[in-house]
Amino acid sequence: MHLEADVCIVGAGPGGALLGYLLAKENISTIVLERNEGTYKSFRGEHLNDEGEYMLKKNHLLDKVEKSKLLLMKRVEYWENGKAVKSIFPSPGHQHTGIHIPQNYLLDVLIKAAQAFKHFQLLNGTTAAELIQDKNGFFTGIKAKRLGEEIIINSSIIVAADGRYSTVRRLANIPTTIIKHGYDLLWAKIPAPNQWEPIIKMASVNGHQLALFTQTGGYIQIGWNIKEGSFPVLRKHSFAPFIQQLVDAFPELNEVVNKHIQSWKDFVLLQVQSCRCETWVKDGVILMGDAAHTMTPTGALGLNCALKDADVLSNIIKKALFKKENTFSYLKKFEDMRRNDIEEKQEQQIKQEQSFMQNYVSFK
Repeated sequence: MHLEADVCIVGAGPGGALLGYLLAKENISTIVLERNEGTYKSFRGEHLNDEGEYMLKKNHLLDKVEKSKLLLMKRVEYWENGKAVKSIFPSPGHQHTGIHIPQNYLLDVLIKAAQAFKHFQLLNGTTAAELIQDKNGFFTGIKAKRLGEEIIINSSIIVAADGRYSTVRRLANIPTTIIKHGYDLLWAKIPAPNQWEPIIKMASVNGHQLALFTQTGGYIQIGWNIKEGSFPVLRKHSFAPFIQQLVDAFPELNEVVNKHIQSWKDFVLLQVQSCRCETWVKDGVILMGDAAHTMTPTGALGLNCALKDADVLSNIIKKALFKKENTFSYLKKFEDMRRNDIEEKQEQQIKQEQSFMQNYVSFK
């Protein structure tokens, strides 16, 4: 099968899906490849901050989201020894300290909005296998696989929105520096007890960070920092003492924790890392989101940065196609506009991780 498009986006996460919508709305023919058959992806960034909220409002998408799917956080609390020692409330003029929105629902909203335009096409269950180059070294398309069939997509611009382990980044041979942060995360999800407020709770448990994120639908997502690479050893030991620390920190969760987290299998491991690429562009190729600049879970910045990337990139692609300029020098405008802000945010994440215990110092 041979297809033609102005733009081929690899990856239908929030960034790729939003970019597809913004391009199709401008009558730019856009094909989005997504390796998964559907939109459900477990334990991904699901909290909007002010930047992410603004991106959806600016592009008239937030009003397409059902109010019941948005959960506004009342505050962030820091807990130690069974009590809240510090609280952060919304800034003046703001209604929340973050918004939870299920990622699969957000993706459904973005994709449905994009599919209203005839220039948008989504190919689920499709993986990028090879990049096509012309005799001058320009990237001009993708060879992909879908249900065992090869698909060739010719496009003026290829966008890598395929995450931290980006296939397109590897195929384009873009050097990447992986930054380790000294910890990994164990994620779990439990029903919230009655009267549980929509807040984020951060706790210090034996020197480790524990985070509880309230979610829509009456759930709590638990994120537990563990030493980097320690899970294979940790899971060889008894599960009971580990989970008891969670119950000791939040006794009101005793019943739901013991019912819904019964073994190491009830946790999902996230190996925490960030990355910086030598460049975000080549002739005909652009990296965005985690493919260009993997973020850690700290501060829930990844989702929001990807949405901002899509908003900025859509205008650059529009102008590039109009001028018939898909060269490195022109596409680099995107990197020049976004790189400093992203690297400042990555430094901010590192500082937050290193200074976490300082939230408790004044209360000792």
